[in-house]
Amino acid sequence: MSQNLISLNFSAEDIAAIDSALSTLEEKFAHLIELSVEQRRTLAKMGEKTEGVCRQTLLVLAQNSQMIPPGFDLREAENDLANLDLLRRRFSRLRQLAAKADDTEMALGSDILCAALEGYAIAKAFGKGAGLDALKETMAARFTGRHATAKRPPA
Repeated sequence: MSQNLISLNFSAEDIAAIDSALSTLEEKFAHLIELSVEQRRTLAKMGEKTEGVCRQTLLVLAQNSQMIPPGFDLREAENDLANLDLLRRRFSRLRQLAAKADDTEMALGSDILCAALEGYAIAKAFGKGAGLDALKETMAARFTGRHATAKRPPA
């Protein structure tokens, strides 16, 4: 096989432990929300540049509580900030893990596709009988359109 980006071997115990850990994460993060596309587009967003201003504003408000109007919930804003600080590192780790999962899924698929294409080339060149004709027909139907389009001379 000409390409082998990754080779994995998970035991049944590994998969059970992974599933258990994922179930725990889903349970513990059950209160996380999912925003709609419209909400994501229209929400005011705190970026790196504004975070310091936000932190300082909450600190000034806490030190000058007499100027806070009755409808302003400073405790909730402080709680949001504390939760952001508490969870940010964990979210970063989850994003890194999700990126590795995406890359691993892509590498596994690429390895499989390369092996199948190599196998198809072998079957096409040497295969007669033993179910290889059906494979050749299936693969030809899958890839003929792409190759036929590429080989067609311009009109």
